[in-house]
Amino acid sequence: MSNLLEDLQHHADEFIGIRRDIHRHPELAFGEHRTAALVAEKLKAWGYEVEEGLGGTGVVGRLVRGDGKRRLGIRADMDALPIDEATGLPYASCNHGVMHACGHDGHTAMLLAAAHHLATRGRFSGTLHMIFQPAEEGGGGAVRMIEDGLFDKYPCEAVFAMHNMPGLAQGRFSLREGATMASSDYATVTIRGVGGHGAMPHRTADPVVAAASIVMALQSVVSRNIDPLQMGVVTVGAIHAGKANNVIPASATLEISVRALDREVRGLLEARIKAIVAAQAESFDCSAEVDWRKGYAVLVNTPEETEFARQVALELAGADRVTLQGPPLTGSEDFAFMLEKVPGSYLLIGNGDGDSAGACMVHNPGYDFNDDNVALGAAYWVLLAERFLA
Repeated sequence: MSNLLEDLQHHADEFIGIRRDIHRHPELAFGEHRTAALVAEKLKAWGYEVEEGLGGTGVVGRLVRGDGKRRLGIRADMDALPIDEATGLPYASCNHGVMHACGHDGHTAMLLAAAHHLATRGRFSGTLHMIFQPAEEGGGGAVRMIEDGLFDKYPCEAVFAMHNMPGLAQGRFSLREGATMASSDYATVTIRGVGGHGAMPHRTADPVVAAASIVMALQSVVSRNIDPLQMGVVTVGAIHAGKANNVIPASATLEISVRALDREVRGLLEARIKAIVAAQAESFDCSAEVDWRKGYAVLVNTPEETEFARQVALELAGADRVTLQGPPLTGSEDFAFMLEKVPGSYLLIGNGDGDSAGACMVHNPGYDFNDDNVALGAAYWVLLAERFLA
C-alpha cells in the first residue's frame, strides 16, 4: 500500500493541476464540453478506447487487459453548480455565477489519476470502464447515459462511485450497506379560489387561507403516517400568493420537496400529500392541482459489493480510518439509477473536519475540494480495480 500511495503522490501535482484547471472553468449540467474534452483527451493518450457524447456530454473509457472475464465500472461526475464562488482562491471560477461547489472537479481528477496509473502500471486482468458522467446536480445525467446504452455497450458486473464529505476527517472512508441516500421528489401545488376585496372576505374563496392550512396539515404526514423508525421529509420551500394587503388573490402556489429512504415510504408520501392537498382545499371551497415530479431514486448499496468496497478501504487506510456502516444521508444522488441496473456501492471520503478549510459544506460559495484526497482517492480506485479484476 505504501508503494501505491507513494507512486500516486509522486504524480499528484499533475492531477491537482488538472483538478484546479477544471475548478477554474466550471460547466453546468449537460454543458461540460470543455471538461469532457479534457477527460477524453487524457484517456485516449493513455490507451483507453473512448466514447464521447454518451448521455449528452458523458465520456466512457474502456481498458482491457489479459483474458479475465470480469467487467468493472467506476463513475465520477463532472458538472458544477449555479453559485457565485467566494473562496478568493487563485484558481477560483472564471465563469461568473458557476462554481464547483460540490467537488465534482476533485472526483474527476481522482478517477483520471487512477485511470493513468492503471493504464501505465496497473496489474489486472479483465475489462475496466471509466465512466465520467454529466449532470448529476439535478439533471439526471445517469439516466441519460443509461438510456443512451451505457450498460448495453459497457456491461459491468459491478459499479462504484465516491463522493467527498465535509465534516468527515480528510482521508477517512465511510461505507454503508443498504439505503444510503434519499429519494427526491418535487411538487407544485396550485390552489384556485375566488379573489376579491380584502374588506369583504365572505364574498371570496380565499386560497391563501387554504394554502396556510395545507402547509400545517402537511406537517402531520411524517409524524402520523410514516413508521417512526423510517425517514421522511416534507418541506414547503416557497409560497406565492397575491401582491397587495387589501386584495384576496384568486390563486396561491406552494413548492414542496419530498424525501425518503424507502421505496414504499416514498409512495406513501406522494399519496398522502395529494390526498391532504385535495381535502384541505375543498374544505375552504377551493380547488387544487398537484404537479408531481419524480426526482432521484433511493440510493441502495448492495451487500456483497459494499463488503468488497469495505475490505478495499480497510486494506488501503486501516481500520482506524474506515467507518464500516455510516449513517444514511437525506441528500440525493443520481448514481442511484446506475445501482438500479447494476450491483455496486457508493462511498464517502472525508474532505476535512473541525476548523479545517475542507470542512466547509458542499453547495456553499466558500467550498473547495481537498487536494490531499486526489492521490488517496486515486489509490482507492486503483486498489479496488486490481482486487476486483484480479
